[in-house]
Amino acid sequence: MIQNREQLGRKLWSIAKRIKGSSMSADSFRDYMLAFLFLRILSDNYQRTAKKELGDEYPDVNAVGVSERPPLSVWYERNPEDVPAFEERMLLKANCVIRPVHLWNNIARMAHDQDGALLHELEAGLRNLGNESLQSEISEIFYNLDFNSFNFGNSITDRNSRFCEIIAGIDEALAGISSEDGTLGETYEYLIERFAAASKNRSGEFYTPHRISDIVAGIVTFDSAETRAGEESLPVDVMDFACGSGSMLLNVRESLGPGKIARLHGQDKNRANCNLARMNMMAHGVKRGEFDIHCGDTLANDWDKLRARSPKEKPRFDIVVSNPPFSCRWDRKKEMGKDPRFRNYGLPPRLPADYAFLLHGFHYLDNDGVMAIILPLGALFREGEEAKIRRKLLEDGNIDAVIGLPNNLFYSTGYPVCIIVLRKRRKTDDILFVNASELVVKGMWQSHMLGEHVERIVETYRKRPERIERFARRVRMNEIEANNFYLNVSRYVSMAEEEVTIDLSCAREEMLKYRKRALKSANDHNELLKELQLSPLPTAD
Repeated sequence: MIQNREQLGRKLWSIAKRIKGSSMSADSFRDYMLAFLFLRILSDNYQRTAKKELGDEYPDVNAVGVSERPPLSVWYERNPEDVPAFEERMLLKANCVIRPVHLWNNIARMAHDQDGALLHELEAGLRNLGNESLQSEISEIFYNLDFNSFNFGNSITDRNSRFCEIIAGIDEALAGISSEDGTLGETYEYLIERFAAASKNRSGEFYTPHRISDIVAGIVTFDSAETRAGEESLPVDVMDFACGSGSMLLNVRESLGPGKIARLHGQDKNRANCNLARMNMMAHGVKRGEFDIHCGDTLANDWDKLRARSPKEKPRFDIVVSNPPFSCRWDRKKEMGKDPRFRNYGLPPRLPADYAFLLHGFHYLDNDGVMAIILPLGALFREGEEAKIRRKLLEDGNIDAVIGLPNNLFYSTGYPVCIIVLRKRRKTDDILFVNASELVVKGMWQSHMLGEHVERIVETYRKRPERIERFARRVRMNEIEANNFYLNVSRYVSMAEEEVTIDLSCAREEMLKYRKRALKSANDHNELLKELQLSPLPTAD
């Protein structure tokens, strides 16, 4: 029976903590753990693909001399002249090339045997995979893995022994688990979330809590599922310009279903995050031609494919999602006022950069597309340049919905956040406000939402009711204008309990009635006491 991702994830998490030395952070040992799981996933896929490609030539695993080694090792030895052509085919079919000695089952066998060459082969295998086989997608993906770190031992022998222990433990935890049903991909995602929770850095910059990502995915895929349904529907292009681990892109892909995505596009300034996103894509079975992750500064528009010389050449995305770094500073220059991303709205302030990110994504949104961005709650009411941009977006009919979320959901901050939904062509003449601040399970250090909370928010967005008391309301522009274009959710959907009106004269009559009953009961009781020759109880006048 296949274990679910939480059970398997907890096993791997306990092993991950063995990697952590006294001076290593969660961010550091995260990379080793995810690299090993990634190698297992790729190895599984590679061997399945090789078996299909070779057909009857694939060595029988039960044959003498084969059972103790990877079957591909046997095939390589028997067919040295065919290896180059085989690897060329495998690069196209399996998205990578892994030499037999570097396949997970061989690395795991060496670990169980405490083979002194494990560290050498492990390092060589990951280096070849990252620098040669996957170079077009994941350049130097494992650049930050230091197998000579003294955190793992003072000598090569000590370090080799330590990695043997770790990999053997991982292999035991994964015994009998196939990557075909998606369990390992989901476990990979689970570990990313656990590492984000354990990190002392600004982890919100590389991972969005799964439930919040579910809300975003449920919102942006609603129209795509409705308007693009049928045989003539076209696959959609999805963009996340601060993609971190790529989890939100994958969530959108899952929500849309098979065959509905043309390409997933992601960008992140942090090199480690980009490589993590690329690994995450491949761990979930996304093929090389189905995603494009670029490492570069989003606000500097550091991506050649986005800097088209004419409006006709400008790329447009059907869906734009993002959870950019909260309230960070950006390198704003005066000449950027002519940048087409900001020209019609004015330059956002240097700090915070929230509206710089918003306008960047909105610029590349297709005319019939939808965008959802997660921002600090302050973006709804701050003054100055942000107020002017907010007003322009409102007057142009570009803001479709505002959803206020509970406090303390993110690993990087306890501040409350919101989701702003934008469109180039809004379908309604009102804005939907959802106050989800009470849809939360509070924890001592971290709060979280439940699946039922996600369903309620997404269902409310899709049905767009006129009003749900203390939860949601559609608001016309004249009311928003009367509120000076502020978008504070609590202005439009109050969580305050309605005060109960008390009629004092009726209340006095009720009190007198109960007082009369109490006095009668006391007198009756005293009559009984008198018959028993006991002292009566005092009564009020």
